[in-house]
Amino acid sequence: MSNSVLFDAPGPKAKRLSRILSIGFGALVIGGLGYLIYLLAREREIFNGTTEPGLFDSSRWDIFEDPELWGFIGQGVINTLTAAGISAVLAIILGVIMALLRTSNKIWVQIPTTAILEFVRGMPVLLMMLFILLSFSTGALWAVVIALTLYNGAIIGEALRAGLAALPKGQNEAGLSLGMTRMQSMFLVQFPQAFRQMLPVIVAQLVVLLKDTSLGFIVGYPELLRSTMNNLSSFFGSRYTFSFFMVTLAIYLTMNISLSIFARYVAKKTSSVKN
Repeated sequence: MSNSVLFDAPGPKAKRLSRILSIGFGALVIGGLGYLIYLLAREREIFNGTTEPGLFDSSRWDIFEDPELWGFIGQGVINTLTAAGISAVLAIILGVIMALLRTSNKIWVQIPTTAILEFVRGMPVLLMMLFILLSFSTGALWAVVIALTLYNGAIIGEALRAGLAALPKGQNEAGLSLGMTRMQSMFLVQFPQAFRQMLPVIVAQLVVLLKDTSLGFIVGYPELLRSTMNNLSSFFGSRYTFSFFMVTLAIYLTMNISLSIFARYVAKKTSSVKN
């Protein structure tokens, strides 16, 4: 086995120390999680000796036996995926346009495009939603969609521009030598390569977009978070707030982890194609 000049293979003592530290840290994490679960599960005193059941007690979860309740939650999921789906398609289209404008050889196109991109990237998404809703009266759905499209489109555009910049200059020259115009070379030769190269980054950004749909809660869009933590929690009372929180968290984790797995799959396929 060859040794690197920058890294010495650990000896028996170092391996033993590393193993002890790993076990100790693992035990500390497990102990901390166990104590947290104990605090959440134990009965708690409200006032004058009155107690309420722990957060994992069955009396806090009985409402989830009602199919109609899951219908309301499902509608929140559909609303979340609707806003995310429309925003994702529009953001990719906007990103392609922004990348083309940023790589233009005309300075009067580059400078305004760069200024717009920096403004959109620097503006908080929630503030953008509120501005669109209050200024243009678009309604909650389109306030969410337009804000997410602008912000994520700017990020995707920069990713695609970086992908184009990373391509060898010979790619553009090859297209021009075949009699293509600069725009034809960009679309038919360079852009497909840049898009494939940056696809994992784009998919990862779409994961962020999906999570940011929860900001629609503030502008009144009935996405998953508003449907559960606001509407249903207010209707059933504070007794079920933690239960709705855990269900909402589980649904968001399922959606986001699924997208993350897809992003890793795309990254693996992309790297195998390049190799």
